[in-house]
Amino acid sequence: MTEQPHPKKKSFKDQYVGFLIAFGVIGVAIGFVIGQAVNKLVTALVRDIVDPTIGLFLPGSFENMSASVIGIHGAPSEFKYGDLISNIIDFSIILLLVFLAYKLLSKYKLIEDKTKPEEKKK
Repeated sequence: MTEQPHPKKKSFKDQYVGFLIAFGVIGVAIGFVIGQAVNKLVTALVRDIVDPTIGLFLPGSFENMSASVIGIHGAPSEFKYGDLISNIIDFSIILLLVFLAYKLLSKYKLIEDKTKPEEKKK
């Protein structure tokens, strides 16, 4: 038996160019820009509308919700759990939007819907 030569390992540059060719520079750029715009929009929605609405039912706003704890060396630590709750709401809305976009794209057969069971091939 003759040993087959190892395939030449692609350089980082070759892998990067292959990625851009496969997905398209414009497609990647458009996805990035739209993602950033959606992130800003959702963050503004959560901070300006959702947080104050939830704050109507709380003793204070999310910005002021925190707990101070004195550490073992006497230095205080502040846990801003209100900001964490706000970011969880932000993330949940973005996740919902991504899911809706996925369902819309799969409806028009622009991507493969992985949530449906595969049909058995004969």
